[in-house]
Amino acid sequence: MSGVRTNRERLVTQILAGEVWPALADRHGYRVDADGTPFLLPGMGGVTLGAHAGDPATGYAADHLEPGLSVRAADPGANMALQFLSCVGNTVTVRSGPAAGATGRVIGQHAYVLVDMPEAALEQVSSGDRVSVAATGQGLKLLDHPAIVAKNLDPLALDALPITTRADGRLEVGVAARVPAAAVGAGAGMVSEFANTDLMGAYAGQGEDLSLGLEALRIGDVVVLADQDHRFGRGFRPGYLTIGVISTGHCRLFGHGPGPSTILSGPAEAFAIVDDADANLSLLGVRL
Repeated sequence: MSGVRTNRERLVTQILAGEVWPALADRHGYRVDADGTPFLLPGMGGVTLGAHAGDPATGYAADHLEPGLSVRAADPGANMALQFLSCVGNTVTVRSGPAAGATGRVIGQHAYVLVDMPEAALEQVSSGDRVSVAATGQGLKLLDHPAIVAKNLDPLALDALPITTRADGRLEVGVAARVPAAAVGAGAGMVSEFANTDLMGAYAGQGEDLSLGLEALRIGDVVVLADQDHRFGRGFRPGYLTIGVISTGHCRLFGHGPGPSTILSGPAEAFAIVDDADANLSLLGVRL
């Protein structure tokens, strides 16, 4: 247990259904990067091998890298429920195909719900395989921190991550990286239960003029976003902080980048932020 008092005993779990969605493209396959260079690279959708919580988030020959399984539901309403109700740390079980019975964890949202699981299991999963998500966490409250809003956070993840209540009443959060407000790109203005916030300035190998010092981000890293209020959406608000976990990886499209899914947000004075290189979803043990 994290030592943070919550209302976890009042949360319910809904079993949601989805499927592994295929990678999609159209006949206009090329995009251009920040310097106008065309590229055609793998990224969103399908099953992505070789990138797990704890691995680098940048440096891949990929765009909008989605680690592990990219999951959605075919019905639009069911898919929005899957997006809104799936939380970081939720257990996901493969229900069809050769990998049936294998389990993983939600590591965040993007265009899809993203699921990390051991590589050997991923190798047995195909697009179209059905999965179920034990969705719990929306409605979580930190009882001793009323100014901080929790969202997209399974209590299991809260227990595993370096988050605790300090003697002075602040919520101490260990973070692997501090993100300046200038890095916030695509995702601003959206509801914070949907997709994630892309971070600019992590264009590895694309020139120092674009760097904001974020090239060392890892998939699953816990990060703090300066001057970001994600309590009721996503926007710039001086004096507020947002905590997220990096759920997507390398991007070449300008204004995009590795993206954190929001888990906590509130006024800066309610937090005590400490640097912790080990603050990563790998603490959940999703990679075996």
